[in-house]
Amino acid sequence: MDISLALPRLCGMGLSFRVDGFRLLFACLTTYMWLMTSLFTPEYMAHARKKGRYWFFLLATYLATMGVFLSDDLYTTFVFFELMSLASYVCVIHDEKPATMRAGGVYLAVAVIGGLVTLMGIFLLYHLTGSLSFASLRASCADLLAGGGREELKWLYIAGLCVLFGFGAKAGMFPLHIWLPMAHPVAPAPASALLSGIITKSGIFGLLVLAADVFAGDGAWGLLIAGLGTATMLLGGVLAIFSVDIKRTLACSSMSQLGMIILGVGMQDLLGEHNALAVRGTILHMVNHANLKLVLFMAAGVIVMNLHKLDLNEIRGYGRKKPLLKAVFLTGALGIGGIPLFNGYVSKTLLHESIVEYVELLHQGAGSLPGFLTPHQAAALFQGIEWLFLLTGGMTVAYMTKLFVCVFVERNADPALQREYDRKGRYCSPLTGTVLCLAALVLPVLGCLPGLTLDRLADTAQTFLHGHSPAHPVHYFSLVNLKGGLISVAIGAAIYLLIVRRGLMARREDGARVYADRWPKKLDLLTLVYEPVLLRALPALCGGACRLLDLLSDGVITFVAGTVFPAVFGFFCRVLDFVTDGCVLLLRRTTHRQRRPAPVVPDGYRFSYYAGTCLNAAARLLDRTVRRGRPSGRDYVLLLAERQSLYKDTRRLIRASASFSLLMMGLGLAAVVLYLLVLQ
Repeated sequence: MDISLALPRLCGMGLSFRVDGFRLLFACLTTYMWLMTSLFTPEYMAHARKKGRYWFFLLATYLATMGVFLSDDLYTTFVFFELMSLASYVCVIHDEKPATMRAGGVYLAVAVIGGLVTLMGIFLLYHLTGSLSFASLRASCADLLAGGGREELKWLYIAGLCVLFGFGAKAGMFPLHIWLPMAHPVAPAPASALLSGIITKSGIFGLLVLAADVFAGDGAWGLLIAGLGTATMLLGGVLAIFSVDIKRTLACSSMSQLGMIILGVGMQDLLGEHNALAVRGTILHMVNHANLKLVLFMAAGVIVMNLHKLDLNEIRGYGRKKPLLKAVFLTGALGIGGIPLFNGYVSKTLLHESIVEYVELLHQGAGSLPGFLTPHQAAALFQGIEWLFLLTGGMTVAYMTKLFVCVFVERNADPALQREYDRKGRYCSPLTGTVLCLAALVLPVLGCLPGLTLDRLADTAQTFLHGHSPAHPVHYFSLVNLKGGLISVAIGAAIYLLIVRRGLMARREDGARVYADRWPKKLDLLTLVYEPVLLRALPALCGGACRLLDLLSDGVITFVAGTVFPAVFGFFCRVLDFVTDGCVLLLRRTTHRQRRPAPVVPDGYRFSYYAGTCLNAAARLLDRTVRRGRPSGRDYVLLLAERQSLYKDTRRLIRASASFSLLMMGLGLAAVVLYLLVLQ
């Protein structure tokens, strides 16, 4: 099937769509995800406010996501990508709590900044190639990579990095992942399932276009993407191990699994014409991860809608006597852990074997290779990446075991709370139970019959990435392929027993062992890097630059004003200015003197209080000795408190201004898109 549609005048540059095997697969997957979450939503949000608003923007997000997956050029992809980001923002912040609004602000900031950077990259690509359709990009960029000049190649890579910034941010790629662990826990569970399962795949869609059409077979680009994917999957696994929040753990798990997919995207360019396993593994892990997160987030949503709690210590033991919920969650845990006979094992095996195949090709002197690495160095590097892949698989087994044991095996540290959990009978409606069972049933069916299900899906979709079927059928359950999965299971068991049970649990005063949050708060990239740079350093730098320009402009004006008339006119304006200021000051000192009550030091200003007390003592000592005749009379406690209050107000205003500016920018983009859609 290959159906195309072009709307040449719409949105200025025109929109183009195509339906082929890959696009049809993800259009159907998107529809399936929205159907299942929509059936689950009414019970989950039975007591929520503004449900009409939620449903409207949920539908808008669905239409925009479909537009992304059906697009046939980068401009169309970008238009619907931005519409999807803005519409999904409203779904994320639905309950409007302070923590939710902060997470939504980060999500919106990443989406808007990433969209603007992506737009710059798209303009550069259009300038270099003259077209943004995927087919034209592949031909033009192949010519540039093969025989382009140094300057053209430089701008091609700059354009690719700009496009990578926006799509990689949506895909949760390190170091642009900051929104993902924040947005998933605060969003409603159905929205979290869509964010993790399918909306992040729209970012992967952009990475696939770059890998297959812009930098096809380029070793340097493949190494960059593979490195970012490795860092993403490893960091996501570590964050999930340390998390004590069920939805945050699943969110960090998504980051880790997306890292595996990004690694697969990089392997496609490194393997070149031998990329069959990488192409099929990437496509199938995108499909499998969407199904897995649908099951896991809906199961977690059942817990949240009953308890309204996320902390593992508070929901501990809730599912001990709930066999349906236990079976559904276990199915998802086994699938994402890569256990044989479940769907996650199949796609992880293909990704792992693609790394092994690349190492073998390097030993044989084949495969794309970055110019700054020898085959021996590249082989050693990717042998290390292979073990990191297996280690990440082991971490997946460990944190999913942690969640399952905590919720469905262990007893709560509070016996009364455990008795309440055990007595709780009906915890979901028959419709919700049916949706959970149907979604969970898909996972073992795909895993037990990969030749009849997943392989056929890969055969249908691989042409989009210019892939081909492997020379020999993959025997998923042979000993060679089972070995990688079994190694990850063994690593996961060791991590769970040695790190989770011993290092990440603490003993309370009453002797009960609880899950402890031992992740260092200072290692948060948002507060460690992004906020200081964007909210402090950048405003200070811009303010300093503006002040410097102001001083320079004054100097230029003074220098240029060499004639009599400008000098007299400027002097006259200055006199009027000083006279007005003098009148105001005179009135304030005489008839309109304001008597302000003595300011009170706000509570919590400890630094200003102690520092001001010390300065007051020093001032009194000076008043009695050196300045006996002219005492200062200042209260430094109040003076420093005013300065501290001014500093806090300034920081708050900067943050509010940044948030307002981002919102206005987003609304402006939406208005431009609406104008282009309606009036053009």
